[in-house]
Amino acid sequence: MRTPLPTEPPLLEMIGISKRFGPVEVLRGVDFTLNAGEVHVLAGENGAGKSTLIKILAGVHDDYRGSVRVEGRDVRFRTPREAVDGGVAVIHQELSLIGPMTIADNLFLGRAKTFGGFVRSRLQSERSREWLERLSIEASPGDRVEDLAISTQQRLEIAKALSLNAKILVMDEPTSSLNSQEVEKLFELIAELRSRGVGIVYISHKMDEITRIADRVTVLRDGRLVASAPAAEAPATQLIYWMVGRDVEQQDRPPRQAASDVRLEARGFSLPGPAGAPGPVDSVSFSVRRGEVVGVGGLQGSGASELLLGLFGAAPRIEGGVWIDGAPVRIRNPRQAIRQGVALLTADRKSNGLVLSMSITKNTTLASLGAFSSNGWLRPERERRAAACHAEALHLNAERLEMEVGALSGGNQQKVALAKWLETRPRVLLLDEPTRGVDVGAKREIYDLIDQWAAGGMAIVLISTEMPELLSLSDRIVVLHRGRVTATLDRGVATAETVLAAAMGSHQENPAPLIDD
Repeated sequence: MRTPLPTEPPLLEMIGISKRFGPVEVLRGVDFTLNAGEVHVLAGENGAGKSTLIKILAGVHDDYRGSVRVEGRDVRFRTPREAVDGGVAVIHQELSLIGPMTIADNLFLGRAKTFGGFVRSRLQSERSREWLERLSIEASPGDRVEDLAISTQQRLEIAKALSLNAKILVMDEPTSSLNSQEVEKLFELIAELRSRGVGIVYISHKMDEITRIADRVTVLRDGRLVASAPAAEAPATQLIYWMVGRDVEQQDRPPRQAASDVRLEARGFSLPGPAGAPGPVDSVSFSVRRGEVVGVGGLQGSGASELLLGLFGAAPRIEGGVWIDGAPVRIRNPRQAIRQGVALLTADRKSNGLVLSMSITKNTTLASLGAFSSNGWLRPERERRAAACHAEALHLNAERLEMEVGALSGGNQQKVALAKWLETRPRVLLLDEPTRGVDVGAKREIYDLIDQWAAGGMAIVLISTEMPELLSLSDRIVVLHRGRVTATLDRGVATAETVLAAAMGSHQENPAPLIDD
C-alpha cells in the first residue's frame, strides 16, 4: 500500500449524490473522490448504497441529485455506453460474459474490428491473446467462455474492462471466485495499473484485502457517508465499527462438543470421468460426527465443490459408499439426497440456489413442496407460516415475505437459501462458500447459526476459500489435492500453513482415517 500524490483536479468527484426509488431514499448526500493511481476501497454492509452509487457512475441510473466530475469536467452518464466512452469500466460480481461465444468475441463485443464490413478475426485474436498473456489466463482466443472455470471467466472480465482503456476501473468483489494464487496475480496487476495512473474503486467485504491493497477507504451505512480516511488510519476493527455501527467480536470460536456417533461417512467416494478416466474426486474417505463441522480445504481444481455435489447426488457417475447414522444409503440424485436428510447450499446462490423472481415464501418452500400440499393442492397459508418462522430464526431483514428475492441484499438472499434447506429438516448440511458475497455483519450471523445447527446435532461439511473462516468454523479439516485427500487436520494443529501445504500436495494421507465408533 502507498499513498499516491493528490491530483488537481481529482480523477473522479461525486458530490452530494442522493437517489430515491419511490419513497425510499437509498443515497443521502454522498461524497466520493478518486485520484489517479489510487486504490480507493468503497466499503459497507449489503444494502448500504454501494451498488447504487456505482450504478450512477456507470450510467445505469441517471435520475439522481448531485454532480459527477471526471478529470474536472461535469458529466452525467445516461447510459452504460456513455460511461464506457467516458473512461469508466465496471467489473460486476455477476459476470456479464456470453457463454456460447468465444473469448475474442466477448472481448470485442460491440466494438468489433472490421474492414470493408467484415470482422477482422485474426486481428481480434491477436489482441485477445495479448490480454490473455498479460493476465496469465491459460486459454486461447477461440475457446468458448462457457467451457472456462469461473475463476478464469472472472479474470477474462477484468481483461475486457482493461481493454477499454479505462481511466476509472470499478472492481466489485473481484476475488470472490479466485484462489489465493490467483488473488496474488490480481494484486500484482492492480499494482501495475496503479503505477500507470489508473484510478481503481475497489469494493470488498474481506478485511485482509482492504488493509493490504487500499490507499484510502470510504464507508457507507444506510445510504449515508460514515467515514472517509487514509487506509493507514483505518484498522480492521475501526472499519467494522464504521460499517455496522457496533463492535463485532473477531476472536476464535470455542471448540464444540460433538457426539461420539458418526452421522455421515464416505468410503472410497469417487466421481469417475468418462471411459474410466480419473475424475474430479478420487477415492475420498472421511466421516463427520453428529454436531461436528468438518471443513474441506483445497486450491482451485481440488475437487472440493465436486465432492459436495456428489454427496448430494448431483453428478453423472458416483462410485463408493455413503453411510448416514450407520446405515448405507444410495444417493444418485438430489431427490434421493433430500429424502435421506442431506441438503446442499451451493456456492452460486443466484444460479443454483434461488429463483430471484419468486418471493421469499416460495423460495423457502421450494425444496419441500410435498409438506405444504394436500390432495395435490398447495396450502399457501402453511407456506407463509413456515417462511415466517425461518425469517424470525434467521433474522431475515425484509419488509414482507412476498418480496421478490432478487430485491434483497446478498446477506438476506443467503439467509433465504439457507431457509429453503432448513425446511427440509436435514441431518447433514453441505455448505459451499456460505458467506460468499455477504457483508461482515451477516457473516457473523451465519457463523452463529452454524454453531446453533451443530449444537442441535446436525453434521456440517463446509467449504470456504477464506482461510480464517475455514480455520475458525471447522472442528477438523479434510484437505484435497487433485481430488484426493492429502491430510486430515484437527482443530488444534490446523494452521494456514499446514492447510496450504497439504492443498499443494506436499503431505499425503489417503484415505483419511475414519473416526472410530
